[in-house]
Amino acid sequence: MAKVSPKWLTPKEMRAWRSYIIASRRLLEALDQDLSGHDLSMADYEVLAQLSEAPGRRIRMSDLAEIAMLSKSRLSHRITVMEKAGWVRREACKEDRRGAWAVMTEKGLKAIVKAAPDHVDSVRTRFLDRLDGEDQINLADVFEEVLAGLRSEFKSEKE
Repeated sequence: MAKVSPKWLTPKEMRAWRSYIIASRRLLEALDQDLSGHDLSMADYEVLAQLSEAPGRRIRMSDLAEIAMLSKSRLSHRITVMEKAGWVRREACKEDRRGAWAVMTEKGLKAIVKAAPDHVDSVRTRFLDRLDGEDQINLADVFEEVLAGLRSEFKSEKE
C-alpha cells in the first residue's frame, strides 16, 4: 500500500499555526507565572473556577474531567494535589457508588477569590486588551469550532 503524502501547510497556514502555538504557549506560561504568587497553577485555577461556578460548588469527577478535557487519571492526580492544599475534597456519590464529587472547600473559595483579580487583570492586559470587540467575537467563534471538534474527538477516544 502506497503511503499518502501529507498535505503540507501553505505559508499562510504556517503563519497562522506558528503564531497561535507560540503565542498560546507564552500566554499560558505568563498566566501561570502570574498565579504563582497565589500558589496556584493555571490547572488549579481552572478547576477552582469550574467548581466556583457549579451549583453547590461541586461537580461529579467524570463531568469535571470532560469539561476540563482531562483524562480521569490526570484529573484524579490534580484533585489529589488540590486536596493536600485544602482547596477541594472528594465526596462519594450516593446516586452512583462508582462516582465521586469534587467539592470546593472554603479554603479553595478563598484562594480563587484572592487570585481572581490578579488573574483577570493578567488576562485583560496580556490578551483581551490587544483585541478589538470584533476580533474577540471572531476569535471566540473560531475556537468554539475547534473546541467542538476536539470535544467530539476526545469523547469518541474515551468510549
